[in-house]
Amino acid sequence: MDKQIKNTARILLGAGLIVAGIGHLTFSRKEFQAQVPDWVPLKKDDTVIYSGLVEIAQGTALVVAPKKYRSTVGLLAASLFVGVFPGNVSQYVNRRDGFGLDTDRKRMTRLFFQPVLVLWAWGSTRK
Repeated sequence: MDKQIKNTARILLGAGLIVAGIGHLTFSRKEFQAQVPDWVPLKKDDTVIYSGLVEIAQGTALVVAPKKYRSTVGLLAASLFVGVFPGNVSQYVNRRDGFGLDTDRKRMTRLFFQPVLVLWAWGSTRK
């Protein structure tokens, strides 16, 4: 992949994570609570806040990490996307509306986007 494309992809993903993290803390808090599985031992709002802080930190790292750390940062971002996948599954299984995902079909389609995020994080940061 072209170096400039990789850098642009990495920065866009980082910016997206920062915006999503801010959304966790402010304007999309209730929407994100719909994705928290019932088996998580924390209050849903606390989970949303903590995960928002992680997303802001991860997004910032994607944008500003020195080149020698980018592959590690990318691996961590990919791991984050894998780690939150059970929330997407929970939203589908429990038929919880959020982010316009108000049908089983829309919620199922969302599940297929998660591997794209994993590959995006990995592909935009690998050497």
